[in-house]
Order: sequence, then C-alpha cells, then structure tokens
Amino acid sequence: MDFFRRFMAGRYGSDPLNNALLILGIALIIVARILGWAWMNVFILALLCLCYFRMFSRNIQARYAENEKFMRWWRPVSNRIRGARGRFADRKTHCYFKCPECGQRLRVPKGKGKIMITCPHCHTKFDRKT
Repeated sequence: MDFFRRFMAGRYGSDPLNNALLILGIALIIVARILGWAWMNVFILALLCLCYFRMFSRNIQARYAENEKFMRWWRPVSNRIRGARGRFADRKTHCYFKCPECGQRLRVPKGKGKIMITCPHCHTKFDRKT
C-alpha cells in the first residue's frame, strides 16, 4: 500500500469527470454486450484509457481545468435531478407552483383548498387550489 501511495504522489487522481467516464464506459460495455456491437469495444477502450491517463497525469492544472469545464455543464443537470427527486418525495404532502412573475418555484402544503400564495422573492400574490 505504501508503494501505491508513493506512486500516486504528485498525480491528479480521481474526480467527478473520471467517475462519469468510468460509468459511461461500464454502461457502454453493457449496451455493446446486449446489442452485439464488437466495434464499440475500441471506443470503450479509448474511453477507459483516457480515464486512466487523467488519473495518473502529473499536469494537475490541465486536469483541474477539464474537470471544471465538465462541472459547469454537470451542476445544473445534477441540481435539476436532485430537485425532481425531492419534489417526487414530497408529492403527497406538498404542491409546487411557479411564480408567474419571476419563475421562482414555490412549495405549499396540499389540502388547504384555494389559497393566496405570496412569492418570497418578488412579493407577487396569486391564488391557486392545492
């Protein structure tokens, strides 16, 4: 274990982009197996080689910049998935509405009948049935 720790010293290691590349590679392996696409193996191998190249690279600034570019794209997607998961978990107890003025998503309790909703962001008032 000490050998590996010394070997990895000064190298970039893993990050969310590497994790995404590995998951994509595994998913493509499964798809290629199911559909019988032997030509996909070359692409998968190149993807995994890129992942290991990034992991063992000593050019930390370049790998960090690549990861930041990926995260600028991935963060909004991740936030949207996380928000949808939370809204789905709350679906029995709360309703979600969008403010007609600013577009802010508002969470109100279900089963209260027709209520007046005030947006905390722009203070617009509107009524909805919950």
